[in-house]
Amino acid sequence: MIRLLVMLCLLASPALAQSHCRQALALGLDVSGSVDQREYRLQLDGLAAALNSAPVREVLLAPSSAPVRIAIFEWSGPRDQYLIVPWREITDEAALIGVISALAATTRRPAQPTTALGPAILTGLGLLDQQPACWKRTLDISGDGKANTGTRPQDISDHRFPAGITINGLVIGHNNPGFDLQIGELSAYYQSYVVRGPDAFVETALGFEDYEAAMTRKLLRELASVAIGSLSP
Repeated sequence: MIRLLVMLCLLASPALAQSHCRQALALGLDVSGSVDQREYRLQLDGLAAALNSAPVREVLLAPSSAPVRIAIFEWSGPRDQYLIVPWREITDEAALIGVISALAATTRRPAQPTTALGPAILTGLGLLDQQPACWKRTLDISGDGKANTGTRPQDISDHRFPAGITINGLVIGHNNPGFDLQIGELSAYYQSYVVRGPDAFVETALGFEDYEAAMTRKLLRELASVAIGSLSP
C-alpha cells in the first residue's frame, strides 16, 4: 500500500518525479560511553534489520526516477563523528544490500565517552546540505541521553538550519528502576530541544532490544510522509 502511494504521488506530480531524489535521509547513531558493546551491536544491527524489513524495503525500492538517498554516521564526543555510510542512492536491491552490509561490517572505534548532541546535529545538517536537489531532507538522531558537552541543541540558531530540513529523534530507554521517569524526561528533552521542522516527531525505543522495532516504525513514518504529504490537496 505504501509503495503504491509513492508511485501515485510521483505520477501525479511530474515536477517531483523529475527531481534527482525524493528524500535525503541522514541517520546519526549514539555511540557515547553510556552505550556498551552489546548495545552498540544492537543499534547497528537493529538499523540494518529495519532497513531490510519488508515494509521499509517496499518503500525504498518503489520504482521511481527520484530514489531515496541515505547516509549514516556515529557520534559521541564533540569531535567524534564518524561516517559509516556516505551518501548512497537506493536505486535497487543491490544498493540497499550495500548499506546493510556496511552496517554489519562496522566495528566500534575509540571515541570520547561524552554525549555531544549539538555537534551531532550540526554534522547531520552538514550532510543534508550536500543534497539540495532532494525535495525532502530529514535528519534522524538516535540517543540514550541528554547533551553533556559541546554546543547544546537549543543553542543552535535557526540560521544554521538549511531551509526545509526536518530533524526527528529516536530516544532509547534503559532497563532500570527509574525507567519510566528517565525515558519520559528524555523524550520531553528531545521534543523541546532536538526535533525541528515540518512534521518533526520523537519515536521511543524501550531499551536497545526494542531499537529495531522502533527504527522500523520511524523509517516508515518518515518515508511514507513524503508520498502521503504529496497526495494531499
